[in-house]
Amino acid sequence: MTTRVPDTTPGPVETMFAADEASRGLGIELLEHGEGTAVLRMTVTASQVNGHRIAHGGYLFLLADTAFACACNSHGPVTVAAGADVEFVAPAYEGDVLVATARERIRFGRSGVYDVSVVRGDDVIAEFRGRSRTLRARTEEP
Repeated sequence: MTTRVPDTTPGPVETMFAADEASRGLGIELLEHGEGTAVLRMTVTASQVNGHRIAHGGYLFLLADTAFACACNSHGPVTVAAGADVEFVAPAYEGDVLVATARERIRFGRSGVYDVSVVRGDDVIAEFRGRSRTLRARTEEP
């Protein structure tokens, strides 16, 4: 009888996230992912609040952008942001646990559109829309 060993080779999302020092350095955690989806979590720290004592928008954007990156890279080829927009809906505060959920809306050719909701519990903090572009494989010069 042959015993099948499960494949434990990291996929494209795990590989990319493991190399993402910026996101992991801010305490962002990859909770789950699948084809065209990703869920990440971050707790707002004292160093991430601005002069109004609310989470700096750049950190909220970074959390959403990281979820977007995980979702659009789930298919395998290296994919990057072609552009993104964010709507800040409500403030987040030091100690808040934020969850970013990314969902693929559509892929066409080498492009894609992804929506990310950043929430604190049931409260929407930000809505992000990212546009992706899959890179062509690099060819080596002789």
